[in-house]
Amino acid sequence: MISLLLLFLPLAGSLIALSLKNGSCRYIALGTSLLSLAVALYSWFVFPGGAAKAFELNIPWVASLGIQFHLGIDGISLLLVILTNLLIPIIILTTFNHRYSRENIFYFLVLFMQTGLIGVFISMDAFLFYIFWEIALVPIYFICALWGGQNRVKVTIKFFIYTILGSLFMLAGIIYLYFLTPTRSFDITAFYSLALDAATQRYVFLAFFMAFAIKMPIFPFHTWQPDTYTQAPAQGTMLLAGIMLKMGIYGVIRWILPIMPMAVSFYSNYLIVLSVIGIIYASVIAFTQTDLKRLIAYSSIAHIGLIAAALFAANIFSLQGSMVQMLSHGINVVGLFFVISIIQQQTGTRESISLGGIAAKAPVLAVCFGIIMLGTIALPLTNGFVGEFLMLNGLFWFSPMLAGIAGFTIILGAVYMFRMYQKVMLGPTNSLTESFTDVAGIDRFILVTLTILILITGIYPQPLLSLTEPAIQNIILQMGHVSASNF
Repeated sequence: MISLLLLFLPLAGSLIALSLKNGSCRYIALGTSLLSLAVALYSWFVFPGGAAKAFELNIPWVASLGIQFHLGIDGISLLLVILTNLLIPIIILTTFNHRYSRENIFYFLVLFMQTGLIGVFISMDAFLFYIFWEIALVPIYFICALWGGQNRVKVTIKFFIYTILGSLFMLAGIIYLYFLTPTRSFDITAFYSLALDAATQRYVFLAFFMAFAIKMPIFPFHTWQPDTYTQAPAQGTMLLAGIMLKMGIYGVIRWILPIMPMAVSFYSNYLIVLSVIGIIYASVIAFTQTDLKRLIAYSSIAHIGLIAAALFAANIFSLQGSMVQMLSHGINVVGLFFVISIIQQQTGTRESISLGGIAAKAPVLAVCFGIIMLGTIALPLTNGFVGEFLMLNGLFWFSPMLAGIAGFTIILGAVYMFRMYQKVMLGPTNSLTESFTDVAGIDRFILVTLTILILITGIYPQPLLSLTEPAIQNIILQMGHVSASNF
């Protein structure tokens, strides 16, 4: 019942919002998202723990083809369900001081995307997973295409083509595995029971990896991301960076590691080196950016590069760190893009060289921005530190040299983030910033909420670690079982 509520509450809310033609649709969207958050928090409260899936629903959908409407939640799924249902109401709240044209369509798309995202995270049938994977793509395409910047059509089409092509590779891999199952089933347990030889694992790995690598994205599959983040409306960028890219990371953990562990072992050195190169590349490019959105876009690529490297190190520390960092990155990057949106609304620019002195005019904004930035660069006692420490620890067990290089890039991140903060917030005011006003009302509530979350999860991360650890251990055990079954 809980799984169905998580899935169909945003779907019902989206249809109600679409049917309204006045300003009330935003309140329907907010109310629906808050109700979904309440269900997600309740599911955490009653979650039994352990590695087993809870709140399962498994009924025939297309029985003749072995397709089941199979939903289930373990600690990995639940963390991402919480992240999604936490960020959606925050993202909706950020629109309350900004009027969208055709806002009933806008809120319909946001809630419909939430439905797709939740479906991805709780699907236990590969075909159902693919359906929700594509459902999550469609709304963000229209959000970017309808409300994006001047070059939105060209950029959005590029993003759509990238992701669709990657998805088709994954679909081919899913169908191939389906025909290998003895009972012709798309169920996750049937896929986990397959004993694929090393060569087959390597081919299937590439099919799935294309979809997940593009979605994250990691170097060199990232080229759609900076332009899309820049052209998308602020809320579209928050949805993309805060939640949607986690689909790719989740896909690796749920569908690649347990089914193709020998392929992971075969490709891991190459992929980790590629990820570290991506971290360095994105960090260097971030140094040169004056557009604040593009700077954060490249910063995000660097952070995801570290998560990708940790994923393919595939030990308990690196995977736990990846899970925690998904939550932390989602909170932090939404905060950063929201601050940039506020600055752009008041000054008309995102160019850091045109700004300065905002801290003197807006001390609350400056403090919140500073805390969000410190979380992004992984200062101890902030949320970013927990995940990065665990990921680097896991990478060290895989390769001390690669861990050292990846750790050095944290210093690069700190430099370009502090440099950005100095240009935007410190120094004298100018004609654009001398009339800047501090955040108040809803904007202040959002920023204070995000900073509190950053500090709480940084000071006391144990509930998150306890939630995900049994499921992560189960993934690692499954990897060992599949590997052993081939000998």
